[in-house]
Amino acid sequence: MKTFAYPLLLVAATALLAGCGGGDPVPAAPSSGEPAPVPAAAAAAGSTAPGVPCGDVTGTGGAKTAVVAHGQVDCAAATELLKDYFAKLTPADANDADGPGPIVLGEWTCGSGAGDPVTACSTEDGRQVEGTRG
Repeated sequence: MKTFAYPLLLVAATALLAGCGGGDPVPAAPSSGEPAPVPAAAAAAGSTAPGVPCGDVTGTGGAKTAVVAHGQVDCAAATELLKDYFAKLTPADANDADGPGPIVLGEWTCGSGAGDPVTACSTEDGRQVEGTRG
C-alpha cells in the first residue's frame, strides 16, 4: 500500500484506542481462581465482525478479488467502487514500482503497495473498502 493508506489506518487505530483508556477499571480476579468478569462493552466489541464480505470482482490481470465493506458502505457500492478502480488503472499504474494509486474516484481514494494483494479505498469520513486478490 502506498504511504497514504498507512497514516489513515494509523489515525483510525489511534482514535479507536484513545477511547479505550477511560472508564471504570476492571475488577481484580476473585481469589477463588475464577477468571475476572469481562465488561459487556468489551465482549460486544470483540464479537463485532471487522467488515462485510461482498463477493468477488475481477481485478488487475483478471485476478479474482474478494470485496469487503467497512462502515456505512453497502455491498453494491463497494463492488462498483473496486470495479471502477480496476477499470481506471492503466498498465503503467499496475506496474508502478510503488504499486498502483493513489487514484481518486469521487470521494474515495484507492491504492495498494507493489506486490500487495490488498487494495484499500477510503473516504475522509472513515468508510473503507478492501479488495484482496485470491
